[in-house]
Amino acid sequence: MLPLRHLLIYKAAGWSGFFVMGVELLGGRLLAPFFGNSIFVWGGVIAVFMACLSVGYLLGGRLSLQQPSLTKLGLLLLGEAVLALPIIVLGDTVLEALSEAIPDPRYGSLFGSLLLFGAPTVFSGMISPYAVRLLIVALDSSGLSAGRLYFVSTLGSAAGTLITSFYLVLYLEIHTILLCLMAVSASIGLALMVLDRLPLAKLPR
Repeated sequence: MLPLRHLLIYKAAGWSGFFVMGVELLGGRLLAPFFGNSIFVWGGVIAVFMACLSVGYLLGGRLSLQQPSLTKLGLLLLGEAVLALPIIVLGDTVLEALSEAIPDPRYGSLFGSLLLFGAPTVFSGMISPYAVRLLIVALDSSGLSAGRLYFVSTLGSAAGTLITSFYLVLYLEIHTILLCLMAVSASIGLALMVLDRLPLAKLPR
């Protein structure tokens, strides 16, 4: 049976996948009133999310080399939650201004996605490579640990896609869904930080 520390690390990775896909799908809905719902808009949204995730993977890998801890992983989850707040607070204002300044839906949706979703997506991308480092306690098991974690993360992405698109959007407002996503990220982040204070949760360096 996996220790609580490992379970929370896997949960963080799985949730980060869920969070990214939930925000991405909702992002398309937020952009639609201003730029439409064409393939141009979805192309811009997907490009921004993929590019920001790739930056996050790189930064997360680099950060994992500097005294990795559950607390820092928790802060990454808190970061993705806090950085998603402007989507709710400023989203409509930013997108309305962009639709007037850049009427072309291709570039308007691209810049709108980058401004609103770029930062939380980078933080989400940092979580999986950072979590891999926390799971690796022996070099000969590193591939297995990485494979399991990316399995969980990708499964979380699939769950986030289906649950958000099939169910959440039918029963909740977009901003309410975003607040729920942020609350779960913050809760997991805080749980990791609390667990890190327990002596048995300390990781070998």
